[in-house]
Amino acid sequence: MRFLTAGESHGPALYTIIDGLPAGLPLTESDLEPWLKRRQGGYGRGRRMQIETDRARIRSGVRAGRTTGAPVTLVIENRDHRNWSEIMDPAPGNEPRKKALTAARPGHADLAGGQKYGHKDLRDVLERASARETAARVAVGAVAARLLAELGVESAAYVVALGGVRIQRPFRWEDKHRVDASPLFTPDPESEARMIAAIDAAKARGDTLGGVVEVRVRGLVPGLGSHVQWDRKLDGRLAQAVMSVPAIKGVEIGLGFEAAERPGSEVHDAIFWEEGRGFFRRTNRAGGLEGGITTGEELVIRAAMKPIATLMRPLPTVDVVTKEPADAARERSDVTAVPAAGVVVEAMILITLAAAYLEKFGGDTLEEIRERVAAYRRRLVEY
Repeated sequence: MRFLTAGESHGPALYTIIDGLPAGLPLTESDLEPWLKRRQGGYGRGRRMQIETDRARIRSGVRAGRTTGAPVTLVIENRDHRNWSEIMDPAPGNEPRKKALTAARPGHADLAGGQKYGHKDLRDVLERASARETAARVAVGAVAARLLAELGVESAAYVVALGGVRIQRPFRWEDKHRVDASPLFTPDPESEARMIAAIDAAKARGDTLGGVVEVRVRGLVPGLGSHVQWDRKLDGRLAQAVMSVPAIKGVEIGLGFEAAERPGSEVHDAIFWEEGRGFFRRTNRAGGLEGGITTGEELVIRAAMKPIATLMRPLPTVDVVTKEPADAARERSDVTAVPAAGVVVEAMILITLAAAYLEKFGGDTLEEIRERVAAYRRRLVEY
Protein backbone atom coordinates (compact mmCIF):
# COMPACT_ATOMS: atom_id res chain seq x y z
CA MET A 1 0.00 0.00 0.00
CA ARG A 2 1.35 3.41 -0.96
CA PHE A 3 -0.02 6.90 -1.48
CA LEU A 4 0.91 10.29 -2.89
CA THR A 5 -0.66 13.67 -2.25
CA ALA A 6 -0.78 16.77 -4.45
CA GLY A 7 -2.15 20.28 -4.18
CA GLU A 8 -1.34 23.64 -2.62
CA SER A 9 -2.73 25.43 0.41
CA HIS A 10 -4.69 27.93 -1.71
CA GLY A 11 -4.99 25.83 -4.85
CA PRO A 12 -8.31 24.39 -6.09
CA ALA A 13 -8.05 21.17 -4.07
CA LEU A 14 -5.91 18.56 -2.37
CA TYR A 15 -5.59 15.22 -4.12
CA THR A 16 -4.37 11.79 -3.12
CA ILE A 17 -4.10 8.42 -4.82
CA ILE A 18 -3.94 5.27 -2.68
CA ASP A 19 -2.59 2.19 -4.43
CA GLY A 20 -2.56 -1.38 -3.13
CA LEU A 21 -5.80 -1.55 -1.18
CA PRO A 22 -7.52 -4.95 -1.31
CA ALA A 23 -10.86 -5.38 -3.03
CA GLY A 24 -13.98 -5.71 -0.90
CA LEU A 25 -13.16 -3.14 1.81
CA PRO A 26 -16.37 -1.31 2.80
CA LEU A 27 -15.68 2.39 2.23
CA THR A 28 -17.85 5.49 1.90
CA GLU A 29 -17.24 9.22 2.18
CA SER A 30 -18.95 9.16 5.57
CA ASP A 31 -16.06 6.99 6.85
CA LEU A 32 -13.66 9.85 6.08
CA GLU A 33 -15.73 12.77 7.35
CA PRO A 34 -15.20 12.32 11.14
CA TRP A 35 -11.44 12.22 10.68
CA LEU A 36 -11.36 15.43 8.66
CA LYS A 37 -13.66 17.11 11.14
CA ARG A 38 -11.38 16.15 14.05
CA ARG A 39 -8.36 17.54 12.21
CA GLN A 40 -10.08 20.91 11.94
CA GLY A 41 -11.03 20.94 15.61
CA GLY A 42 -9.24 21.87 18.80
CA TYR A 43 -9.16 25.03 20.88
CA GLY A 44 -6.71 27.63 19.59
CA ARG A 45 -7.27 27.18 15.83
CA GLY A 46 -7.27 30.11 13.40
CA ARG A 47 -9.66 31.56 10.81
CA ARG A 48 -8.77 29.06 8.05
CA MET A 49 -10.71 26.41 9.96
CA GLN A 50 -13.80 28.65 9.80
CA ILE A 51 -13.47 29.00 6.03
CA GLU A 52 -12.92 25.34 5.16
CA THR A 53 -15.30 22.49 5.89
CA ASP A 54 -13.23 19.60 4.65
CA ARG A 55 -14.94 16.77 2.85
CA ALA A 56 -13.15 14.09 0.88
CA ARG A 57 -14.82 12.99 -2.35
CA ILE A 58 -14.11 9.49 -3.64
CA ARG A 59 -13.35 9.72 -7.35
CA SER A 60 -12.09 6.22 -8.21
CA GLY A 61 -11.46 2.73 -6.88
CA VAL A 62 -14.77 2.35 -5.02
CA ARG A 63 -18.04 1.07 -6.43
CA ALA A 64 -21.28 0.36 -4.57
CA GLY A 65 -19.58 1.11 -1.25
CA ARG A 66 -16.65 -1.29 -1.63
CA THR A 67 -13.11 -1.00 -2.96
CA THR A 68 -12.47 -2.71 -6.28
CA GLY A 69 -8.71 -3.25 -5.97
CA ALA A 70 -8.00 -0.31 -8.29
CA PRO A 71 -6.29 2.87 -7.03
CA VAL A 72 -8.54 4.99 -4.83
CA THR A 73 -8.56 8.72 -5.62
CA LEU A 74 -9.68 11.24 -2.99
CA VAL A 75 -10.25 14.96 -3.60
CA ILE A 76 -10.67 17.64 -0.90
CA GLU A 77 -11.83 20.99 -2.24
CA ASN A 78 -10.20 24.17 -0.93
CA ARG A 79 -13.12 26.56 -0.51
CA ASP A 80 -10.75 29.49 0.06
CA HIS A 81 -9.41 29.05 -3.49
CA ARG A 82 -12.15 31.31 -4.82
CA ASN A 83 -10.32 34.23 -3.17
CA TRP A 84 -6.96 33.09 -4.60
CA SER A 85 -7.82 31.89 -8.12
CA GLU A 86 -5.94 34.72 -9.85
CA ILE A 87 -2.98 34.51 -7.49
CA MET A 88 -2.68 30.74 -7.93
CA ASP A 89 -3.45 30.68 -11.67
CA PRO A 90 -1.04 28.20 -13.35
CA ALA A 91 -1.21 30.05 -16.68
CA PRO A 92 1.74 32.30 -17.67
CA GLY A 93 1.54 36.07 -17.68
CA ASN A 94 0.59 36.59 -14.04
CA GLU A 95 3.27 39.27 -13.53
CA PRO A 96 3.96 41.06 -11.31
CA ARG A 97 2.82 38.32 -9.01
CA LYS A 98 0.20 39.22 -6.46
CA LYS A 99 0.73 38.15 -2.85
CA ALA A 100 4.39 37.44 -3.57
CA LEU A 101 6.35 36.47 -0.45
CA THR A 102 9.97 37.60 -0.33
CA ALA A 103 10.53 37.98 3.45
CA ALA A 104 11.38 34.44 4.59
CA ARG A 105 9.52 33.43 7.74
CA PRO A 106 11.72 31.93 10.49
CA GLY A 107 10.73 28.41 11.38
CA HIS A 108 9.09 27.70 8.01
CA ALA A 109 10.44 26.00 4.88
CA ASP A 110 10.53 29.38 3.07
CA LEU A 111 14.26 30.11 2.97
CA ALA A 112 15.56 26.54 2.73
CA GLY A 113 13.01 25.73 0.02
CA GLY A 114 13.77 28.93 -1.86
CA GLN A 115 17.49 28.20 -1.81
CA LYS A 116 16.93 24.59 -2.92
CA TYR A 117 14.61 25.33 -5.85
CA GLY A 118 15.80 28.83 -6.75
CA HIS A 119 12.51 30.59 -5.94
CA LYS A 120 12.56 34.28 -5.09
CA ASP A 121 8.79 34.36 -4.61
CA LEU A 122 8.69 32.11 -1.55
CA ARG A 123 4.98 31.51 -1.99
CA ASP A 124 6.10 28.78 -4.41
CA VAL A 125 7.47 27.04 -1.29
CA LEU A 126 4.85 28.10 1.25
CA GLU A 127 1.88 26.79 -0.68
CA ARG A 128 3.08 23.19 -0.75
CA ALA A 129 4.94 23.19 2.58
CA SER A 130 1.81 24.36 4.37
CA ALA A 131 0.25 21.99 6.90
CA ARG A 132 -2.92 22.25 4.83
CA GLU A 133 -1.50 19.24 2.95
CA THR A 134 -2.09 17.09 6.01
CA ALA A 135 -5.84 17.08 5.30
CA ALA A 136 -5.10 14.69 2.44
CA ARG A 137 -3.00 12.49 4.71
CA VAL A 138 -5.77 12.35 7.30
CA ALA A 139 -8.18 11.17 4.59
CA VAL A 140 -5.73 8.37 3.75
CA GLY A 141 -5.42 7.60 7.46
CA ALA A 142 -9.19 7.24 7.65
CA VAL A 143 -9.04 4.64 4.89
CA ALA A 144 -6.24 2.83 6.74
CA ALA A 145 -8.31 2.92 9.93
CA ARG A 146 -11.23 1.37 8.06
CA LEU A 147 -9.01 -1.49 6.88
CA LEU A 148 -7.44 -2.04 10.30
CA ALA A 149 -10.84 -2.03 12.00
CA GLU A 150 -11.78 -5.02 9.82
CA LEU A 151 -8.73 -6.77 11.31
CA GLY A 152 -9.58 -5.98 14.93
CA VAL A 153 -7.28 -2.95 15.37
CA GLU A 154 -8.34 0.20 17.26
CA SER A 155 -6.49 3.48 17.88
CA ALA A 156 -6.72 6.58 20.07
CA ALA A 157 -4.87 9.90 19.95
CA TYR A 158 -4.83 12.56 22.66
CA VAL A 159 -2.85 15.52 24.00
CA VAL A 160 -0.56 14.79 26.96
CA ALA A 161 1.11 18.21 27.21
CA LEU A 162 0.48 21.69 25.81
CA GLY A 163 2.20 24.97 26.55
CA GLY A 164 4.13 23.47 29.44
CA VAL A 165 1.03 21.95 31.08
CA ARG A 166 1.13 18.15 31.33
CA ILE A 167 -1.83 15.90 32.08
CA GLN A 168 -1.93 14.28 35.52
CA ARG A 169 -4.55 11.67 34.67
CA PRO A 170 -3.27 8.90 32.36
CA PHE A 171 -5.34 7.77 29.39
CA ARG A 172 -7.66 4.78 29.75
CA TRP A 173 -9.55 3.26 26.83
CA GLU A 174 -12.84 3.98 28.56
CA ASP A 175 -11.85 7.69 28.37
CA LYS A 176 -11.93 7.71 24.58
CA HIS A 177 -15.38 9.31 24.47
CA ARG A 178 -14.08 12.05 26.78
CA VAL A 179 -11.13 12.69 24.46
CA ASP A 180 -13.41 12.93 21.43
CA ALA A 181 -15.64 15.48 23.19
CA SER A 182 -12.77 17.53 24.63
CA PRO A 183 -11.89 20.89 23.01
CA LEU A 184 -8.22 19.91 23.35
CA PHE A 185 -8.58 16.13 22.78
CA THR A 186 -7.22 15.34 26.23
CA PRO A 187 -8.43 12.86 28.89
CA ASP A 188 -7.73 15.17 31.88
CA PRO A 189 -10.35 17.94 32.43
CA GLU A 190 -8.35 19.74 35.13
CA SER A 191 -5.18 19.95 33.06
CA GLU A 192 -7.29 20.96 30.05
CA ALA A 193 -8.53 24.07 31.87
CA ARG A 194 -4.94 25.11 32.55
CA MET A 195 -4.01 24.45 28.90
CA ILE A 196 -6.86 26.66 27.70
CA ALA A 197 -5.67 29.44 30.02
CA ALA A 198 -2.15 29.09 28.58
CA ILE A 199 -3.54 29.33 25.02
CA ASP A 200 -5.52 32.46 25.87
CA ALA A 201 -2.44 34.07 27.43
CA ALA A 202 -0.30 33.21 24.40
CA LYS A 203 -2.91 34.66 22.04
CA ALA A 204 -3.02 37.91 24.02
CA ARG A 205 0.73 38.38 23.63
CA GLY A 206 0.82 37.31 19.96
CA ASP A 207 2.67 34.07 20.67
CA THR A 208 2.18 30.37 19.87
CA LEU A 209 2.42 27.10 21.82
CA GLY A 210 3.59 23.55 21.16
CA GLY A 211 3.01 20.31 23.00
CA VAL A 212 3.08 16.52 23.02
CA VAL A 213 0.54 14.05 21.64
CA GLU A 214 0.30 10.34 22.32
CA VAL A 215 -1.16 7.64 20.09
CA ARG A 216 -2.13 4.15 21.25
CA VAL A 217 -3.04 1.24 19.00
CA ARG A 218 -4.40 -2.04 20.32
CA GLY A 219 -5.34 -5.32 18.68
CA LEU A 220 -2.13 -5.62 16.65
CA VAL A 221 -0.71 -9.05 15.94
CA PRO A 222 2.88 -9.82 16.95
CA GLY A 223 5.25 -9.99 14.00
CA LEU A 224 4.62 -6.85 11.96
CA GLY A 225 7.89 -5.40 10.69
CA SER A 226 11.20 -7.25 10.70
CA HIS A 227 14.62 -7.33 12.32
CA VAL A 228 16.50 -8.44 9.19
CA GLN A 229 17.12 -5.08 7.43
CA TRP A 230 17.27 -1.52 8.72
CA ASP A 231 14.53 -0.25 6.42
CA ARG A 232 12.12 -3.04 7.41
CA LYS A 233 12.25 -2.27 11.14
CA LEU A 234 8.77 -1.03 11.98
CA ASP A 235 9.89 1.34 14.72
CA GLY A 236 12.09 3.16 12.19
CA ARG A 237 9.29 3.33 9.65
CA LEU A 238 6.86 4.64 12.23
CA ALA A 239 9.34 7.27 13.43
CA GLN A 240 9.90 8.47 9.86
CA ALA A 241 6.15 8.67 9.24
CA VAL A 242 5.56 10.67 12.42
CA MET A 243 8.54 12.98 11.84
CA SER A 244 7.18 13.78 8.37
CA VAL A 245 4.27 15.64 9.98
CA PRO A 246 4.89 19.42 9.91
CA ALA A 247 6.33 20.88 13.15
CA ILE A 248 7.00 17.48 14.76
CA LYS A 249 10.51 17.60 16.26
CA GLY A 250 10.71 14.45 18.37
CA VAL A 251 9.30 10.92 18.61
CA GLU A 252 9.24 8.44 21.51
CA ILE A 253 8.12 4.81 21.60
CA GLY A 254 7.14 3.32 24.95
CA LEU A 255 9.29 4.78 27.71
CA GLY A 256 11.26 6.67 25.05
CA PHE A 257 13.92 8.96 26.49
CA GLU A 258 12.99 7.94 30.03
CA ALA A 259 14.43 4.49 29.29
CA ALA A 260 17.88 6.07 29.09
CA GLU A 261 17.60 7.16 32.72
CA ARG A 262 16.48 3.83 34.23
CA PRO A 263 18.37 0.60 34.92
CA GLY A 264 17.63 -2.30 32.60
CA SER A 265 15.58 -4.08 35.27
CA GLU A 266 13.09 -1.19 35.07
CA VAL A 267 13.04 -0.92 31.28
CA HIS A 268 12.56 -4.37 29.76
CA ASP A 269 9.32 -6.35 29.83
CA ALA A 270 9.35 -9.83 31.37
CA ILE A 271 7.75 -12.59 29.23
CA PHE A 272 5.01 -14.96 30.43
CA TRP A 273 3.03 -17.84 28.91
CA GLU A 274 -0.43 -19.27 29.59
CA GLU A 275 -2.32 -22.19 28.09
CA GLY A 276 -4.79 -20.92 25.49
CA ARG A 277 -3.25 -17.46 25.49
CA GLY A 278 0.31 -18.03 24.48
CA PHE A 279 3.11 -15.57 25.22
CA PHE A 280 2.41 -12.15 26.73
CA ARG A 281 3.87 -9.39 28.89
CA ARG A 282 2.44 -7.84 32.04
CA THR A 283 4.24 -4.55 31.42
CA ASN A 284 4.66 -2.60 28.20
CA ARG A 285 7.63 -0.30 28.69
CA ALA A 286 8.78 -1.13 25.14
CA GLY A 287 5.59 0.39 23.76
CA GLY A 288 4.64 -2.65 21.71
CA LEU A 289 7.84 -2.99 19.66
CA GLU A 290 10.99 -5.07 20.16
CA GLY A 291 13.73 -5.46 17.56
CA GLY A 292 11.69 -3.53 14.99
CA ILE A 293 8.77 -5.99 15.32
CA THR A 294 5.39 -5.67 17.03
CA THR A 295 5.01 -7.73 20.21
CA GLY A 296 1.21 -7.86 20.28
CA GLU A 297 1.05 -5.40 23.17
CA GLU A 298 -0.34 -1.89 22.71
CA LEU A 299 1.67 0.35 20.44
CA VAL A 300 2.46 3.57 22.32
CA ILE A 301 4.01 6.51 20.46
CA ARG A 302 4.48 10.13 21.52
CA ALA A 303 5.32 13.07 19.26
CA ALA A 304 6.58 16.51 20.26
CA MET A 305 5.28 19.47 18.23
CA LYS A 306 7.10 22.78 18.23
CA PRO A 307 5.10 26.04 18.51
CA ILE A 308 3.64 27.24 15.20
CA ALA A 309 6.21 29.38 13.42
CA THR A 310 3.87 32.15 12.21
CA LEU A 311 3.73 34.73 15.00
CA MET A 312 1.44 37.74 15.29
CA ARG A 313 4.51 39.58 16.59
CA PRO A 314 6.84 38.50 13.79
CA LEU A 315 10.52 37.71 14.25
CA PRO A 316 13.17 39.61 12.26
CA THR A 317 14.16 38.22 8.88
CA VAL A 318 15.74 39.30 5.57
CA ASP A 319 14.07 39.94 2.22
CA VAL A 320 15.52 37.46 -0.31
CA VAL A 321 15.24 40.00 -3.17
CA THR A 322 16.42 43.27 -1.58
CA LYS A 323 18.57 41.62 1.14
CA GLU A 324 17.19 44.26 3.50
CA PRO A 325 16.03 43.48 7.05
CA ALA A 326 12.29 42.86 7.32
CA ASP A 327 9.62 41.53 9.61
CA ALA A 328 8.36 38.03 8.79
CA ALA A 329 5.07 37.86 6.89
CA ARG A 330 1.92 36.92 8.78
CA GLU A 331 -0.41 34.52 7.04
CA ARG A 332 -3.48 33.41 9.02
CA SER A 333 -2.25 31.44 11.99
CA ASP A 334 -3.36 29.28 14.89
CA VAL A 335 -2.16 29.86 18.43
CA THR A 336 -1.71 26.12 18.68
CA ALA A 337 -2.48 23.10 16.52
CA VAL A 338 -1.34 20.40 18.93
CA PRO A 339 -4.77 18.66 19.07
CA ALA A 340 -4.95 18.60 15.27
CA ALA A 341 -1.38 17.31 15.08
CA GLY A 342 -2.48 14.33 17.14
CA VAL A 343 -5.02 13.44 14.45
CA VAL A 344 -2.38 13.71 11.72
CA VAL A 345 0.15 11.66 13.72
CA GLU A 346 -2.50 9.01 14.34
CA ALA A 347 -3.28 8.93 10.62
CA MET A 348 0.38 8.46 9.66
CA ILE A 349 0.79 5.67 12.21
CA LEU A 350 -2.28 3.83 10.91
CA ILE A 351 -1.15 4.21 7.30
CA THR A 352 2.19 2.64 8.23
CA LEU A 353 0.50 -0.19 10.14
CA ALA A 354 -1.96 -0.90 7.34
CA ALA A 355 0.95 -1.19 4.91
CA ALA A 356 2.71 -3.56 7.33
CA TYR A 357 -0.38 -5.79 7.53
CA LEU A 358 -0.67 -5.93 3.74
CA GLU A 359 3.03 -6.75 3.43
CA LYS A 360 2.83 -9.60 5.94
CA PHE A 361 -0.48 -11.15 4.93
CA GLY A 362 -0.87 -10.17 1.27
CA GLY A 363 -4.11 -11.01 -0.49
CA ASP A 364 -6.09 -9.30 -3.22
CA THR A 365 -9.33 -9.27 -1.23
CA LEU A 366 -10.28 -8.30 2.29
CA GLU A 367 -11.64 -11.79 2.89
CA GLU A 368 -8.28 -13.38 2.04
CA ILE A 369 -6.49 -11.07 4.46
CA ARG A 370 -8.99 -11.73 7.24
CA GLU A 371 -8.56 -15.49 6.83
CA ARG A 372 -4.76 -15.23 6.91
CA VAL A 373 -4.75 -13.03 10.00
CA ALA A 374 -7.10 -15.44 11.80
CA ALA A 375 -4.95 -18.44 10.87
CA TYR A 376 -1.82 -16.63 12.05
CA ARG A 377 -3.44 -15.79 15.40
CA ARG A 378 -4.32 -19.47 15.89
CA ARG A 379 -0.75 -20.47 15.10
CA LEU A 380 0.60 -17.97 17.66
CA VAL A 381 -1.47 -19.55 20.45
CA GLU A 382 0.07 -22.93 19.61
CA TYR A 383 3.63 -21.58 19.25
